[in-house]
Amino acid sequence: MEENNDNKGNFTDLEVWKKARKFRNVMYELHKSFPKDEKYKLSDQLIRASRSITANIAEGHGRYHYQENIQFCRIARGSLSEYLDHLICAFDCNLITEENLLEYKKQIDEINRILNGYIGFLKRKKGE
Repeated sequence: MEENNDNKGNFTDLEVWKKARKFRNVMYELHKSFPKDEKYKLSDQLIRASRSITANIAEGHGRYHYQENIQFCRIARGSLSEYLDHLICAFDCNLITEENLLEYKKQIDEINRILNGYIGFLKRKKGE
């Protein structure tokens, strides 16, 4: 397994983590607007998925091995997809507007694009 010796800095320096953190905070505010009967249903799922994104990026960064970092980034990417599905459910339940959904999807797509770029970077470094 290739060791990631050039892993300087902290995960908090990663642009993808910063964007995902900002998104997580927006989503935390969104969940507060949901009815109380959603607290342990969709709202809880939204919070867990948004936390999973940043947590997996952080954990992968801390592994110091390219392949493990890549795997955790893939899990974070899966959580992004899960999150979009939860937002679609929120739209279907009339908890958010179509305009909100499209704006959140745009943010998810941007995080996904940056995350894919980071995965590509890690793959190239692994191949050295």
